[in-house]
Amino acid sequence: MSGIERPRIGILSDSPLQRHMLQHAISSYGLEIAISCDPVRFENAQENELNNIGCWILELENEDDFPDLIDSLLDSTEAGVLFGLGKAPERHSDEYPRWERRLFSKLRDEIGTLELLDSEASLDLLGDSSDQQKGPLPLPSILSNALQSNAAENNVPQHVWILAASLGGPAAVKEFLDQLPAGLPVSFIYAQHIDANFSSVLSKVLARHSSFELKQAQAGDSLKNGQVLMVPVEREMVLDEQGKIQFKETPWPGPYGPSIDQVMLNMANHYGANCNVMVFSGMGNDGAIAAPLLKAYGCKIWVQNADSCANSSMPDSVEATGCSSFIGNPTQLAANLIKTIEQETIQSGAGSKATPGQ
Repeated sequence: MSGIERPRIGILSDSPLQRHMLQHAISSYGLEIAISCDPVRFENAQENELNNIGCWILELENEDDFPDLIDSLLDSTEAGVLFGLGKAPERHSDEYPRWERRLFSKLRDEIGTLELLDSEASLDLLGDSSDQQKGPLPLPSILSNALQSNAAENNVPQHVWILAASLGGPAAVKEFLDQLPAGLPVSFIYAQHIDANFSSVLSKVLARHSSFELKQAQAGDSLKNGQVLMVPVEREMVLDEQGKIQFKETPWPGPYGPSIDQVMLNMANHYGANCNVMVFSGMGNDGAIAAPLLKAYGCKIWVQNADSCANSSMPDSVEATGCSSFIGNPTQLAANLIKTIEQETIQSGAGSKATPGQ
């Protein structure tokens, strides 16, 4: 992870609630808040309190009460000043992720990249860490039966899950995948915010103990059981009518690559309720905008719990939408996935027929 020095943020608002909402949003990116105050406190602040601030955020509910404040702020700093963001909506509302995304976009335009990503060194450490201490969880017998009875079929997955992650995600996703047994009938689409140069390193690290095949997505690929397709960072990925992967010539929309919101929408557009999502450790709120739409499709949305995250902002933001139906650490997510697929297989009767020789 990056050790670069990051700009400090100043917050100036006449509303305690707005200051709190801004502090919460900005802290989700690990940015230091140098000062958060009302106009009276600002006018009386010591000079050293106002030094080394990279950007100010100004939000006033009663501008007429402070007619000279903007000029005073601009005269006192060489840092950029953001204003006009509007009142923050309720955190659990559908509008909150969009407000937060506007804030992040404006901050990024002013001070540069906000999101910290896993570095090549951190991936190397993950790959060099001690060998797996425990083997994968067992495959339920009914899934073994279903696997054998369907062996001659075309391996079209009935269970498709998006694995969404940012900072701290590789370690969490590795723990999750390491717990899954061979033969589990599921296909994964892995959307990880990461430097594009490190994608091949990441796939090798994740494959080290996993029973699943890790593969960089290629044009023309189809999703298969037992496979993890890694979403490209630089170009938007979609599925055609036959379910084959295609790439647009344009980058992902929005501030992230890949855009988890857009991955969710693109996959759900093809798979509908068979497309599900797990949101792992990460900064920001990618995924929170699309989550209500996927829930309306009937998709399952699970999130990693905060205690097991390197940074819980991303899963927390999705959980705050009220769309998640399960929360757990990576091993608990793996166990619940196996249980869920087992239950759905029993309900469908897919594994009820004995295979020859049984």
